[in-house]
Amino acid sequence: DYDIKCELNENDQTLKGSETVSYFNNSPTELTFLWLQLDENQHSSVNNANYQSSNSMSRGISANQLDRDEENRTDNGYGFNITKLTDATGKALKYTINKTMMRVELPMPLKAGQKFTFNLDWNYKLSNRMERGGRGGYEYFAEDGNHIFTMTQWYPRLCVYSDFQGWQNHQFTGRGEFALTFGNFKVQMTVPADHVIGATGECQNYQQVLTPTQFARYQKSKAGKEDVTEIVTLAEAKKAEQQKSKAKKTWVFKADNVRDFAWGSSRKFVMDAMPVKVEGKKVMCMSYYGKEAYGLYRKFSTKAVAHTIKTYSQFTIPYPYPVAQSVEAANGMEYPMICFNFGRTEPDGTYSEGTKNGMLGVVIHEVGHNFFPMIINSDERQWSWMDEGLNSFVEYLTEELWDNKFPTRKGSASSIVDYMKLPKDQLEPIMSNSENIVGFGPNAYTKPATGLNILRETIMGRELFDYAFKEYARRWAFKHPEPADFFRTMEDASG
Repeated sequence: DYDIKCELNENDQTLKGSETVSYFNNSPTELTFLWLQLDENQHSSVNNANYQSSNSMSRGISANQLDRDEENRTDNGYGFNITKLTDATGKALKYTINKTMMRVELPMPLKAGQKFTFNLDWNYKLSNRMERGGRGGYEYFAEDGNHIFTMTQWYPRLCVYSDFQGWQNHQFTGRGEFALTFGNFKVQMTVPADHVIGATGECQNYQQVLTPTQFARYQKSKAGKEDVTEIVTLAEAKKAEQQKSKAKKTWVFKADNVRDFAWGSSRKFVMDAMPVKVEGKKVMCMSYYGKEAYGLYRKFSTKAVAHTIKTYSQFTIPYPYPVAQSVEAANGMEYPMICFNFGRTEPDGTYSEGTKNGMLGVVIHEVGHNFFPMIINSDERQWSWMDEGLNSFVEYLTEELWDNKFPTRKGSASSIVDYMKLPKDQLEPIMSNSENIVGFGPNAYTKPATGLNILRETIMGRELFDYAFKEYARRWAFKHPEPADFFRTMEDASG
């Protein structure tokens, strides 16, 4: 479990935080150390995973690339600074940082069934995501002088200790995603007073952080019918962009039984919401977006979130969380109850059919990740296909049910033919580690999705397949399935 307090400084783009972590040893093994992931070290020139590329320098190289190469010879100042690490009594703990991983020595062995609590203070410099890549950081809008912050992999977090392999502490290179364990989170985020935050979980203090008018709109939307209500309006977001408050405000979010916590923060955000019923339980579907995406997101985003949550619930298990959110941040990445997507209009508000379909596809895909791997919690660092492949398959079904003429790019056999025609030395098995795939997109997304579709339509038939697939979701929700668990369940439940 995590209790985190953090503060975002917009002027110098830094984040500082302190966390209290309670680790429960649910294994039968006595543990003498814990492993934590320091994913932000990906950006450090000193503590990155340092896997060398075999590529030669290309003939056309930009000044920016040369600068980056030069920068990597010194400490570029990115990555976690750990300023304090103590046990619950305040006694310093020994630790070792190995690139993107940190081993914490326990003062005495942690026996099966015991709990260990420790405190950790840290800070780091946020990176410009649009220039440096990666999933978290900020995007800067020069024309209005504002930022959109996407806070992901932003706190030191526990590795998984499993019966399958012990500690999963493979280094983070930026591609193979995450192996994470479940816990309860309470997070307090101090940001400029005019920022709007969307985060994993439920906000505990909307009444304090929204204006009375905005809070009344939220209450009304929560109680209302299935229709989208603007809680923070476009006019309010544009006004905040101009005025830029110097004051601060703290937002408090809580999330139970989640494997991770992410948040987006900006004064540019319009915020809207709509309730949807999943098996009698209300889920608040919400979206956050700047004026650049208003023409698309206001019309489609929250409705696509609701459609995705309902459809995936039918093919897997009923969505167990109270909230599902979509944030427009010119990318595509998923976390529990929140995801970051792209989809901006032209400056005059118009958009092409291609942009609209791309935006709908990414929202459905990223919201769908709530099920694979946020709930049915496979190890993404090792098995991309269990995360991206299973999700792309249900995304395909969901897109078809959104619009049966949707130009879906995953699931139909025709979309994988060109890839499968490649020379054999350019093809790998689906069962390849995330770091070892050349054609990552086809191999991790489209090929497994196509295979599952063939299994459903041609080999098993829909009835047997759907029954077994639902059983896999039910059986492995909130657990850590490996490939054999999927194969075994599909055979066991279908005969």
